[in-house]
Amino acid sequence: MKQIAIISGKGGTGKTVLTAAFSALIKDKVVVDCDVDAADLHLLLHPTVKERHAFQGGQKASLDSSLCQKCGRCAVSCRFHAIKNFQVDPIFCEGCGLCKHVCPFGAIEMQDNVAGEWFVSDTKYGPFVHAKLGIAEDNSGKLVAKIRQVAKEIAEKNHIDRIIIDGPPGIGCPVMASLSGVSRALVVTEPTVSGLHDAERVIKMAQHFQTPVQLVINKWDLNPAMSERIERHFKEKGVDIAGKIGFNPQVVRAMVQGKNIVEYGDQAMISEIVKISLWMQE
Repeated sequence: MKQIAIISGKGGTGKTVLTAAFSALIKDKVVVDCDVDAADLHLLLHPTVKERHAFQGGQKASLDSSLCQKCGRCAVSCRFHAIKNFQVDPIFCEGCGLCKHVCPFGAIEMQDNVAGEWFVSDTKYGPFVHAKLGIAEDNSGKLVAKIRQVAKEIAEKNHIDRIIIDGPPGIGCPVMASLSGVSRALVVTEPTVSGLHDAERVIKMAQHFQTPVQLVINKWDLNPAMSERIERHFKEKGVDIAGKIGFNPQVVRAMVQGKNIVEYGDQAMISEIVKISLWMQE
């Protein structure tokens, strides 16, 4: 089974737009949106949710007011200032459990925390697994690992040999969870100084995990000189350029209407995306 991750060193490079396009072009696949902190691929795939599951990540303190004697030890001990007026603020609580340890009356218990949700959906392009992490919640890497495992189980059950992963931007924990064990990674960048810098960081991370990498320069014609610099820089480092996609105002129009660019864009742009998708199917 081949798993292909589309990632970017920074946000706003067009990674999700391209993932949606690949979803339309590549047959027999399962699509996973691993950008659980800011999931938006569903806006272009328009899924019909078939399964909805709670995601439990970490624990939070819970104070039983009937047992609390208002001694204040918990509030004094909490370095996160999560206990105020003898009530626990779940936003501030980090789940360390110290308050439970210092309470002499057993008024505080640690309870499993519902940190988000994950979904199994159908789209006109095939199965889609996605998730939504709650505000200020952690364990994003754990949630990414969970939905990737679900996607793999769906693929095995339906004899599908390809999984397309829309990864989060950057180089943090959810990116590492998105890259773990994938067959190859496609890094999407833009012709800017930050685009070069951040692409280099995420490529180094992928190479650390011995993941084959290729690069796509999106909107290359907005700064041809910088695009040439990026292309030359990565070729010298042995990174192949999978393609260069020009700027097209129709992308914005398609996004406003919630449409896939393959169904909306002009033929010249689609042709370049098709070439990249063929590489992904090798």
